[in-house]
Amino acid sequence: MKKIYRPIATTHYRLPLYSDTVSAGFPSPASDYQEKKIDLNEELIQHPSSTYLIRARGESMIGAGIYDGDLLVVDRSLKPKEGTIVIAALHSEFTVKRLRFHQDRFGKRAVLVAENPDYPDLPLQDESATIWGVVCYAVRDLLK
Repeated sequence: MKKIYRPIATTHYRLPLYSDTVSAGFPSPASDYQEKKIDLNEELIQHPSSTYLIRARGESMIGAGIYDGDLLVVDRSLKPKEGTIVIAALHSEFTVKRLRFHQDRFGKRAVLVAENPDYPDLPLQDESATIWGVVCYAVRDLLK
């Protein structure tokens, strides 16, 4: 991940939301009933002043449904909890991983866990490690 983007939460572009759901299994007849309009800023950004966007790079989180090139919506105001996906800065580089806590003889330790068995766990024992926010959404371009 290289660039951090601030979302422009003051813009409004309302898109139609249909009351029907779309089947990911067997097809069903769709109706043309439009329930309301939604604004993606309102749907994806809960805390505009503490939210940023960043692109994922690599394959370490494919088990969590985060793929290379996905746009991640990250909220710095949310407290990282066991099992949340976070953006962390380690040795001046950003990484996206799942936050886990492990108990060992030295106490409770935070560990960043990849969602791909080809990548190692990263202990958060270094003072230079910083959590930069909780990943709330991954936006993917399905036309690539």
